[in-house]
Amino acid sequence: MSTLPTPAPTVTQANAAFWAATAEGRFQLQRCNECDTVLWFPRRHCPSCWTENVSTFDASGKGVVYSFTVIRKGAMAYKESGPFVIAYVELAEGPRVMTNIVDCDVETVKVGMPVEVVWHDTGQGNALYRFRPVAN
Repeated sequence: MSTLPTPAPTVTQANAAFWAATAEGRFQLQRCNECDTVLWFPRRHCPSCWTENVSTFDASGKGVVYSFTVIRKGAMAYKESGPFVIAYVELAEGPRVMTNIVDCDVETVKVGMPVEVVWHDTGQGNALYRFRPVAN
């Protein structure tokens, strides 16, 4: 297992509520109130029907590994972090998010593996979402 850097995200007007919720340990998604599409990433409008009628809800923080790769030699801030996993996690609510899989040996990560969100504090009033295997 490696230690990953926790850089602070770029906070914008469109994603500020999401990043504020991370400080409280809540993973928020948006849902279109017109066509019921669940949105990822935080934005002002629905990419399916283009309405701005979207609302926010707390997601379960559960999902499965959809795809992944093991980075054995990182660069820049991640230079000393290898090996580590970058993955797409398909959330229980539907969207897929890019993230890291942590708290396990990189060789144990598998497509379809159940995972849950964990939070890594950035020190800037928010936290990065990462995922770990669900304990059996």
